[in-house]
Amino acid sequence: MTRKMKPRVLVFLALCVALNLVGGNLALLLRLPVYLDTLGTILAAACLGPWAGMLVGLTGSLVTGLTTDLFSLYYLPVQLIVGLTAGLVYRYRPQAQAKNVWWRALAISLPGTLVSTLITVLLFNGITSSGSSLLVQLLAGLGLGKTAAVFIVQVGTDYLDRVIGVAFVAAVYRVVTTRLAVHH
Repeated sequence: MTRKMKPRVLVFLALCVALNLVGGNLALLLRLPVYLDTLGTILAAACLGPWAGMLVGLTGSLVTGLTTDLFSLYYLPVQLIVGLTAGLVYRYRPQAQAKNVWWRALAISLPGTLVSTLITVLLFNGITSSGSSLLVQLLAGLGLGKTAAVFIVQVGTDYLDRVIGVAFVAAVYRVVTTRLAVHH
């Protein structure tokens, strides 16, 4: 059974993709140790469920990977995992309150962190286009093994990135779901 998607939902999903693109490119431009490319993924997942988060993450990764940052294509599985996980986290507790930011960010970041660590180590030997690569090089230069350095940096940067994303969702969730008339 197919459901016809309302135009405002399509526009919302497009805005979420744009949010991922703007956030990701801003982080790259400023060489930030966070990514900001999951803001729209988390927002879509919180408001419309896992499928919407995964669709926004997929679309954003494809557009970014084919236009500005090839590395984004390799991390597409992380976007899918973030969309799925965020959708599940928000499905059971849809109200996006600021007091829940810390545990939601942890639940959303951990599965993707494991996958992104593997991708970074196995495909790129720890060095990518992200500003966090500088931290990996610093830790490796201090004697920490490359895999351990990548994992430690990935845990910290992914968690901080998801805290930003979840805090953003907490700030706009109520307004967006009221306008979209969508509740889980």
